[in-house]
Amino acid sequence: MKPLTYRTLWGFGAGNLGFGLISQIMAAYLVFYATAILGMSGASVGLLISIGIIWDAFSDPIMGYLSDHTRSDRFGRRHLYLLIGGIGVTVLHVFLWNLSREMEGNVKWFLMVFYVMSIKTFMTIYITPYTALAAEISDDYTDRTRIQAVKTIFFLIGLFLATAFGMAIFFRGTLLYPIGQLNPAGYKNMSIFGSALMLLSMSFAYRSTKHLVPELNARLLSNQSLSFTAFFKEMAMAFSNLDFRSVVIGYLFANIASALISTLALHVYTFTFHMNNNGIALIVGIQLMASILSQPFWIRYSDKYEKKKAVHTGILIAIVGSLYFVACVYFKSYVHTNVLLLIPFGALAGFGTGGLFTMPQAMVADTVDSNAIVTGKRQEGVFYGTLTLCYKLSQSIAIFLLGIALDYLRFNPDLPVQSEFTAIGLALLLSLGSIVSFAFAYISYRPYSLSRAKMSDIHHQIDLMKASIK
Repeated sequence: MKPLTYRTLWGFGAGNLGFGLISQIMAAYLVFYATAILGMSGASVGLLISIGIIWDAFSDPIMGYLSDHTRSDRFGRRHLYLLIGGIGVTVLHVFLWNLSREMEGNVKWFLMVFYVMSIKTFMTIYITPYTALAAEISDDYTDRTRIQAVKTIFFLIGLFLATAFGMAIFFRGTLLYPIGQLNPAGYKNMSIFGSALMLLSMSFAYRSTKHLVPELNARLLSNQSLSFTAFFKEMAMAFSNLDFRSVVIGYLFANIASALISTLALHVYTFTFHMNNNGIALIVGIQLMASILSQPFWIRYSDKYEKKKAVHTGILIAIVGSLYFVACVYFKSYVHTNVLLLIPFGALAGFGTGGLFTMPQAMVADTVDSNAIVTGKRQEGVFYGTLTLCYKLSQSIAIFLLGIALDYLRFNPDLPVQSEFTAIGLALLLSLGSIVSFAFAYISYRPYSLSRAKMSDIHHQIDLMKASIK
């Protein structure tokens, strides 16, 4: 393919900002919003979110398969879906965060289900083709890591805007709501901000890569029609690839740790460490900035030591950060008066997970090529859809259990201060659960075998295949 330009690289990467922002708003605030603001029970919220994630998980490979088999001279395989998904998320996201606590319980729950599932559907329509497109705009070994690193940077900026910036701007304390995250108006303002940035970032991704559609259409190795049976066969074939399977399982466990952190962090910071919005913004901001600033390091590190080594190193750093968090829980009385003691956790966790955002996505792009020489088909959509199916199913189970755990730990949304049992239990569930998940992720990545030298040989074989087709 033609060399990757900075305009294409950064414009395309910007498309991940809105998705990261909306995703993190949903992940970081939805459980808190539903329980502490709307007064819903932890179990009902856990069930609600699990339904949404399960629906989201199964729709990912379907969307990937559909975009793989879409043919359009004007939009290619992916670009029309960027428009549909981005606009749908923009509109529905505003409605979700404008519900009233006074609504009847069942009506409130069913409205939440409708909005969550609708938003997740449009997010899938957007992000699955977008993620597949990232594997198509370059076939260079290092450039693929650069693409994922830039995507990660914008994704993390979205996370930063949702958490650190969001806490500081939208949840300032007032006379009526001294604990700003308990103010319903903050969620309404945040929803408008998130929707506006989603629409803007989608536009950047679309416009910066639209000119590549003719070249991308020319790279297709086959032109099969849609088939329900073929869809399941392609998913099974993708998962039979050992390298792909190791990435999927490793990514699955790493994202269980992410689900623990994103779902429980606001509860722990608020009720275990008694932090206000400024303290939360500081720690979360440091964590996300560490992830963003780590991206040049992970590009160089993977270039020198290969992508698998980079993933393992990132996991080990994240485990060290989680162990430090356990120590902070033990000495939580000191942390109450000195929030700066949590800075090492934010820096270590952020730096380590920075590699876990970038490397697995680049590794999947390489497994697509290794599979293409066996099947004669480019299946970026199916591969990335299958990847998200597996880890989202695990997340749905984890979050459902977390909702039950909130009730077991006797979390009471009507109490501004929780019991010692509840406060310690929430923090240990977050930290120790993350350590176990990261450990399983480390083991799962061990079978991965694709190196720079192996990928060079694979790309040579693909060139021969394309030449024979012509």
